[in-house]
Amino acid sequence: MARPPGELASKTQRGIQSVEVSGRVLQALADARRPLALAELASAAQLAPAQAHTYLVSLTRLGLIKRDHIDGGYEPGPLALRLGMLHLEHDPAWRAAVPRVQALAAQTGCNVAISLPTPQGPTIVHYAAAGSPLHVNLHVGTVMALAATATGRTYCAFQPESQWLALWQQQWTAASPLPLSAFRKSVEIIAARGLERSIDSPSPAVSSLAAPLMDASGSLRLVLTVIGSTGVIDVDWEGPVARALLAVRDEIVHAMDQT
Repeated sequence: MARPPGELASKTQRGIQSVEVSGRVLQALADARRPLALAELASAAQLAPAQAHTYLVSLTRLGLIKRDHIDGGYEPGPLALRLGMLHLEHDPAWRAAVPRVQALAAQTGCNVAISLPTPQGPTIVHYAAAGSPLHVNLHVGTVMALAATATGRTYCAFQPESQWLALWQQQWTAASPLPLSAFRKSVEIIAARGLERSIDSPSPAVSSLAAPLMDASGSLRLVLTVIGSTGVIDVDWEGPVARALLAVRDEIVHAMDQT
């Protein structure tokens, strides 16, 4: 006698335990937001180190995890990054932003970065190069510092403090230019202005302008940053680069609303 459809749906489907344990290892690494040593990763995944090692061997072969040959820490591998990019490519903000950012780079003669607001900080997910190479190491996967970069300060200005405070505290040192109280005031100003810039910072002779891209609910979706050589890029708040950046940002928002 056939069982009722509702009864079949309510039963737990059979899975493969080893795959689910591998998922725990990957989840532990994702939650840590940093490379982990074997003992740390095993503890976080609730596995014995020897057992965790066998899973790590297979996950490394698949490219889901890689091991740093210098310090031995485990971090996401190339296949994990490709899967992340595949997920990103289905995001309406990303799809709308990429061609328009390429056009903005050509229009301004400056490099343009798209950064995603991740728990690790604003992370470059697309980099459109234009003009002469800059003496700065920026590429897809670069995580921008919160206080030292226009991208990082924009990331903080357009999100609740609870989203970035712990990360800011990790990055802050006694040598940092601003204590938390002063940093809070600076991001309030950025939020009111809707635009942020860096001049010769954090890299000498490199300047930038950054703007947030918000969705209809008021959530930060992306940070757009135009980057160029100091003296070549116009970082005036109302200059041609700022106007072009904001116009492209508005075009992307409009395209998102149409999807």
